[in-house]
Amino acid sequence: MLTSLDHVVIAVRDLEAATATYTALYGRSPSWRGTHPVWGTANTLFRLANTYVELLAPAGAGRHAEVLRAQLAARGDGPYALAFGCADAEVAAAALRAAGLAAGDPVAAAGRALGSALERQWRSVFLPLSDTRAVPMLAIAHRSPAALLPPAAAGPGGATIDAIDHVVIMTADADGASALYRDRLGLRLAFDRTFDARGLRLLFFRIGGITVEVAAPLAAGVDADRDADRFWGISYRVADIDAVRARTLAAGFDVSAVRDGHKPGTRVCTVRAETHGVATLLLQPA
Repeated sequence: MLTSLDHVVIAVRDLEAATATYTALYGRSPSWRGTHPVWGTANTLFRLANTYVELLAPAGAGRHAEVLRAQLAARGDGPYALAFGCADAEVAAAALRAAGLAAGDPVAAAGRALGSALERQWRSVFLPLSDTRAVPMLAIAHRSPAALLPPAAAGPGGATIDAIDHVVIMTADADGASALYRDRLGLRLAFDRTFDARGLRLLFFRIGGITVEVAAPLAAGVDADRDADRFWGISYRVADIDAVRARTLAAGFDVSAVRDGHKPGTRVCTVRAETHGVATLLLQPA
């Protein structure tokens, strides 16, 4: 059914500013810049080693643009949607419905490159927010050659961000989230543990070499909505965290000191600003 975390979407108001930010953060140039004429949106894509990141902004009239404007008005820039890869949109839609999700019919879509006649095509299967615990989600089957979305080229000096290690979903209902990601979407539950000292229950769902981490505070606030989750952050994998930290500090980012990660042997640091509302962690694997 679902084979990968095809890409993650970050909603932004100012696409030019966000593109400059993420070019500097990743140490890489964009893989694609384009528009969705029917949807009224524009985007910048960065293909990393195991997925790609989409910066998405409203740029005209269209249903998707209006939904995005409402999201930005309510929450500002930040993590927005998860797009899961599939080989066949029709098969994926049928499987998602069989699993209890009200998947829509596959929709053909296209993106046009800026200043070029190049066009990327795909088919999307959208899921209603009522089924995805309020996190926008879709399945996507690409119909264009992979060469149209090349790896984001490294800039001078290297010390780049290489891949996504995990994405973080915040929830007030860990069991409800597990029912979605494991039982309906079919992701593999690899870890489920309560950490009293940290006040968290953490669940790791794996797909295509990437982890969807669901974090549930043990002492939920009185206003916590148990039916609504939030796509909160992204953790990136790097080969040399000291070099990446030095480069991003020099580029003007506010970056914490390097510290030991919770997993033995890992080293991490936090990029505190400017990330356009995305909780951002850099991680050097053991």
